[in-house]
Amino acid sequence: MIILGLTGSIAMGKSTMAQQFRDEGIPIHDADQAVHQLMSKDGKATPLVAERFPSALGQDGAIDRPSLGRLVFNDDAARQDLEAILHPLVRQDRDEWLAHHREQKAWCVGLDVPLLFETGGEKDCSATVVASASAYQQRRRALARSGMTEDRLDAILNLQMPDSMKRQKADFIVPTDYGRRVSRFYIKQCLEQCRAFPPA
Repeated sequence: MIILGLTGSIAMGKSTMAQQFRDEGIPIHDADQAVHQLMSKDGKATPLVAERFPSALGQDGAIDRPSLGRLVFNDDAARQDLEAILHPLVRQDRDEWLAHHREQKAWCVGLDVPLLFETGGEKDCSATVVASASAYQQRRRALARSGMTEDRLDAILNLQMPDSMKRQKADFIVPTDYGRRVSRFYIKQCLEQCRAFPPA
């Protein structure tokens, strides 16, 4: 089974790219969605996160992600504590998902991971695919998001590997500046080439 690692910096079009892979029939595991589920009312991570960050527990019994984000955003130690809780659980969720799709005889799957290269996740993949756009487009898209400011965007970018470095590391690059039709062309090319890959 071919395992593609899908990634890209903030506002580069990664989520749209992942959906286009789904449109081509490729199952995609979404790390962010796994985190949402893990921190839901009955999620595996909720009691662990609530123990470390009590004020982040919402009245509904789930972790309040905006509150948690404010607690860890400018605190490296707190962020590392959170990652130590979440990363093993996300890996477990991913591994169970991969096992299921191996049983289903899927020829190719994708792992949608925002910090794929930053966490060394590429070593678990047959190939990596990076969504990329110009720095101008990235800033324009990011600043259009609710609650985003120039300072917050710069702080987020400082936590992420530069796009230029991700492009160097990637096996495939999907440009997202020019509309979905162009992105789809690159995705189809990627999948054609992947059919000749040895499985991971």
